Amino acid sequence: MTRNLARALAIAAFAMLVAGCQTGTVVLLPQKDGTETAVVVKQRDGEVTLRAPYAAAKFSNTGPQAYKSSEDDVAVQFGAALAARPERPVEFTLYFIEGKDELADESKQIVTAVYAEIAKRPVPDVLVVGHTDAVGSDQVNDPLSLRRAEIVRAGLIQSGIASENIVAIGRGKRELFVPTDDGVAHARNRRVVIFVR
Repeated sequence: MTRNLARALAIAAFAMLVAGCQTGTVVLLPQKDGTETAVVVKQRDGEVTLRAPYAAAKFSNTGPQAYKSSEDDVAVQFGAALAARPERPVEFTLYFIEGKDELADESKQIVTAVYAEIAKRPVPDVLVVGHTDAVGSDQVNDPLSLRRAEIVRAGLIQSGIASENIVAIGRGKRELFVPTDDGVAHARNRRVVIFVR
C-alpha cells in the first residue's frame, strides 16, 4: 500500500470515529515493489503502529486492537473495494528523429505496448507531452513539440482510444530530460512522454 493509501485508510477510520462509529478495520497491504511502509492507527487515547504486511487494527471502545490479517482475509473483507481501484498510472517515452516528427526505430517497437496498456483501462485518462532538444529557437521547437504530441495522439485515436480521453501539449525545449547547453542536440530530449491514468 502506498503511503497515500495508508494515510487515506487512517483518515477514513478517523472519519468513522468522528461520525460516532466505534467499529472499523485498517490493514496494511504489502507494497508491489517490496518496500517497507507503516501506518499509525489512533483512536481516543490509544494508538497502534502497523509495520508489516497484513498487520491490522480493529477499532474498539478501548482503542485500536492490533491483530494479524492475511491475504485471504483481505480478499474476503475488502475484495470488492480493491477490485474497484483504478490501474496504477503508467508512463511511456517515445523518441523522435532530430528535427522531425518521425519516431525513432527504438520507439516504433514499443507503440503496441502503449496501445495495449491504454486499451485495458475502462476510461483512460491520457496526457501526451511533446518535447524537443535544445537546437533551434522556441518559434521552431514549440510547434515541433506539439506536432509530435499530436501525431502520437492521432495514433492513439486510430487505435480506438476515444479522442476526448487524450490531451496533447507541446513543451518545446523547456523541460530537457538531459540538461544541455542551448544549441546542443541530444536524442533523449527529442521525445513524447505519455502519461496514462
